[in-house]
Amino acid sequence: MITEIGNRTIEQYRPHKEEVDVNKPYLYLHEEEVQFDGALKTVNTVFLTNKECPFKCVMCDLWRHTLDQPTPIGAIPRQIEYALKRLPKSSVIKLYNSGNFFDVQAIPVDDYEKIANLLRDFDHVVVENHPKLIGSKISDFKSMLSGTFEVAMGLETIHPVVMPKLNKQITKENFRTAVSFLRDLDIIVRAFILLNPPFLKSVEENREWCLKSVKFAFDAGVSACSIIPTRGGNGIMDHFEEVGDFIPPKLEELETVYADSLRLQKGLVFCDLWDLEKFSDCKTCFNERKRRLETMNLTQKVVPEIDCNCWDTGRIDHND
Repeated sequence: MITEIGNRTIEQYRPHKEEVDVNKPYLYLHEEEVQFDGALKTVNTVFLTNKECPFKCVMCDLWRHTLDQPTPIGAIPRQIEYALKRLPKSSVIKLYNSGNFFDVQAIPVDDYEKIANLLRDFDHVVVENHPKLIGSKISDFKSMLSGTFEVAMGLETIHPVVMPKLNKQITKENFRTAVSFLRDLDIIVRAFILLNPPFLKSVEENREWCLKSVKFAFDAGVSACSIIPTRGGNGIMDHFEEVGDFIPPKLEELETVYADSLRLQKGLVFCDLWDLEKFSDCKTCFNERKRRLETMNLTQKVVPEIDCNCWDTGRIDHND
């Protein structure tokens, strides 16, 4: 039984990191997404390889593709160049980095100008950052960009017991203050919200607190929320599942809470579809249900549910 959750305990449960190349992003994607102005635009997402985040959240598995040492100066611009040479042209770029863009050990300040020059043809730039790493570096970098700027931050949950147990080391007030700081700089803000974080014991409780967290984020001033079904596989989350402290979400739960969040009509809401099949128990209707969620992501409208009666005959064995 884990009695205290901290960095050392979380690291003890981890499997090994993946091998990465400091001169290449570990992944890059081209997709479409509705933007803050309501327009559907093409987006290039580059997952940068850099120093691991200093905040070791219990649910995080992004550390797998990070460095143990500070990112060398020049590596991040080379990674962006590498990806952009292989991606189609787009109007929006997301620089996601398994941590914090304004952590100087992850993204060296000396690279800001080179990075901004590489982004000069993009209308909108999105980066991710921890709510506690908010300061003057953000306005410095924003001033170098030619387009609009957005910062995505993990709120995860506002549940009063779960939030401190995640080891993210933030409070609701930290998040609200960070959003206010960014908004004062005319920076758009997006929040990441977890469905089924560890330590919640029922389907109803998980749905309730996911929706409450979405509402809180919008009330704090964010323009968009991304709902992320919590995944196992990082070591400590597998332990929590074994002892009954983590209930992996089901696809139908994600569908329900996503639809409820869209109906709030408080801002943009997106549903994370990465590795979605692992949350489904029905292989007959899975593709249709995935397409439904894709449509809702692109239209920001709730569309009719998929009618399926194959639960007893079409179940997926995730151990295959």
